[in-house]
Amino acid sequence: MRRKAAFAGSFYPGSKGQLKEQLSTLIDLAADKIPAKAVVAPHAGYIYSGPVAGAVYSSVVIPDRLVILAPSHRPIRPVFALMEDGSWETPLGLVPVEKDLAAAIRKAGRYAVVDPAAHEKEHSLEVQLPFLQYLNPRISMVPVAVSYLATFDQLEDLGRAVAAGIRGLGRDVLIVASTDMSHYLSRREAETRDALAIRKILTLDPRGLFDVVRAEDISMCGFQPTAAALIAAKELGAEKAELVMYATSGDRTGDDREVVGYAGLRIY
Repeated sequence: MRRKAAFAGSFYPGSKGQLKEQLSTLIDLAADKIPAKAVVAPHAGYIYSGPVAGAVYSSVVIPDRLVILAPSHRPIRPVFALMEDGSWETPLGLVPVEKDLAAAIRKAGRYAVVDPAAHEKEHSLEVQLPFLQYLNPRISMVPVAVSYLATFDQLEDLGRAVAAGIRGLGRDVLIVASTDMSHYLSRREAETRDALAIRKILTLDPRGLFDVVRAEDISMCGFQPTAAALIAAKELGAEKAELVMYATSGDRTGDDREVVGYAGLRIY
């Protein structure tokens, strides 16, 4: 199955040339890079969140294999929906699904099921791919859509399954958690709320992240994928997280009255 590019021409440029030109302004090929277990990257239109996504991806080594955990902004039937074969299309080419790793993750956990339909109308994973392709054209990946109904126990199961699959593969794999931060608040309020969630990521505290987002009503759409990524990264030996960049849509629009927050972090 080929999952066609549904958001080329809206969230990011639809032509290969224009996309590469924009990515060249967002990605620093000369930046110092470290091997990481996971990254947290935003998924809005590139004119808004692209600088943050570009900064975090520029700061890490992009291996040939990835697991991308992305929130579903619409209802999906399974708690975690993955694909075990096929490819994803962007203007930069095809990204194949890493079959063996996808199957291993599904078998290691209790809740992930194969459901390509869950990915058809969701942008949060697709928009990550051109950044990754630009930095490493050889990538393959396991796409996982995460339901907004996922409980912490289910996320813990997913994180451990991802870690088990990666350990069994025996090769370098980067986990990507796709998320934006606070939505449609003043810059001051967004920064205050987002700092609470970012602090939990920086202390590698997935349960704390889950709880503070719920308790403080932080409109971080991908807190569940991020919690699962933290669990997996810790299982794989991660000991530190760093905030690479934080910004808001107000940096682009000049309007701080109602913004969306974006954070890029690396976990290693």
